[in-house]
Amino acid sequence: MPLEHPLNSLGFAKPPAETRVVVAMSGGVDSSVVAAQLAEEGYDVVGVTLQLYDHGAALAKKGACCAGVDIHDARRVAEEMGFPHYVLDYENIFKDAVIDEFADSYLAGATPVPCIRCNERVKFKDLLETARDLEADCMATGHYIQRKLGTHGPELHCATDAARDQSYFLFSTTPEQLDYLRFPLGHLPSKAATRELAAKYGLSVADKPDSQDICFVPNGNYASVIEKLRPGAAEPGDIVDIDGNVLGTHTGVIHYTIGQRRGLGIGGLADPLYVVKLDVDKKQVIVGPKEHLATRTIPVREINWLGDVAMTNQMEWHVSVKVRSTRPPREAIIRPISDGEAEVELLTPEEGVSPGQACVFYETDSSRILGGGWIWKGTAG
Repeated sequence: MPLEHPLNSLGFAKPPAETRVVVAMSGGVDSSVVAAQLAEEGYDVVGVTLQLYDHGAALAKKGACCAGVDIHDARRVAEEMGFPHYVLDYENIFKDAVIDEFADSYLAGATPVPCIRCNERVKFKDLLETARDLEADCMATGHYIQRKLGTHGPELHCATDAARDQSYFLFSTTPEQLDYLRFPLGHLPSKAATRELAAKYGLSVADKPDSQDICFVPNGNYASVIEKLRPGAAEPGDIVDIDGNVLGTHTGVIHYTIGQRRGLGIGGLADPLYVVKLDVDKKQVIVGPKEHLATRTIPVREINWLGDVAMTNQMEWHVSVKVRSTRPPREAIIRPISDGEAEVELLTPEEGVSPGQACVFYETDSSRILGGGWIWKGTAG
């Protein structure tokens, strides 16, 4: 039976004017372009911006997602394009779901990725529920990632522009969330193309620079944030080599990350040393030669699987994986232990694999993302 209406650009068999879409607006150029484009296409657009942390402090801070100036910019875009805009106070939710875990995992010697938790626990959970409460047909964001319809339903795919691809930060998007979400920028060839659209729509944020820092970590100084959140956390201890010999002292494990070479304060050595492990219980920073950073086997848990069949349906999955957002995918084998846990074997060892980072799975020779999980308890070797 033929459809009464052809599918619109968001995939619904009705006119854009009868299709309500909530746009998650951070105040940056990406989400502003999404909102403006959908408004121009005639959709019933509702803009929503989350206030994630102290509004007074946020007002003075530029260049970070969801700060006060960004709330103002999002509101101005909504006024320019003529659609309603709401600001939701998510400070408590954000602190409980993202900031506290960030502090605790850092204190436990991990290297957390709070932006993933924010997408997983705030934007794609609570905000998505708000969109449903507003009776929206879907929610759109400015993320650079693609949603494509496959034989088994919506699939998650990398952005066309590999330099902007945000798949590493969105691996935990569930099939149910993916059914409701839309990513209108994922197919664009470059960020320049996004800015051209912003200029076309006459948006005041067309030339606004990209945010660089984690929103609650000014200037990338993680340790200062941890010290404020957990006073007294930076306890001094020893810097030791892999045999346990004391080489120096430190002012707190929180000041170090796996793979770090600079700033160790232990000069006079013939060969450079790197942080290879953090022992929080003993308050030790363990250093060693570069080869000790190489890891082949990675334990992964809290897996979100996006394949067409259950992960446990196969003994092994030959895939590509990313263990850092800035690194290209590398060939690997996933060996499932349960629905949510697996061992990942890298065919070529990687350096600086750290607990708290994500391990994201990609279909080989394809742009499809198969999910991912969290690296934990150090590495198996």
